[in-house]
Amino acid sequence: MSDIVIREYKNNDWLDVSNIHDKARPVELDGSCDEKAFVPLATDKKDLENFTSSKKFVACANNEIIGFVGLIEHEITWLYVEPGESRKGIGRLLLQYALNIMEAKATTYVLEGNKAARSLYHSEGFNVEGTFNSTNNGYPCVVLKLTQ
Repeated sequence: MSDIVIREYKNNDWLDVSNIHDKARPVELDGSCDEKAFVPLATDKKDLENFTSSKKFVACANNEIIGFVGLIEHEITWLYVEPGESRKGIGRLLLQYALNIMEAKATTYVLEGNKAARSLYHSEGFNVEGTFNSTNNGYPCVVLKLTQ
């Protein structure tokens, strides 16, 4: 793979970033929540508010966006990679980039069944601080609070 460049999100990145989210979200939900819980980012009011409030960065290869990370203060709010580019270290690069910006211990929330995300966060020093029942667009799920 060519070199990965991480840069700040620009408003004209919306289509690429929302497409990545919408392709990767069903993978995230698999094993954690009913697949009917999936809602495209553009129509998910709550997630869209959180997305808008987050400071975002995109990972690019050959000027093509292949992943993104978002944060609010000391919380990782978003971390998605184009499914065809997963397991290539892009998520780790984005996570490390965000952690370097925060310069402090971080928190994030992951679905209990999202083994890939849990493994990534664990390998970067995150541990489970708590578990709680929640809903995702009306469908029950279990969420883990991870802290570094």
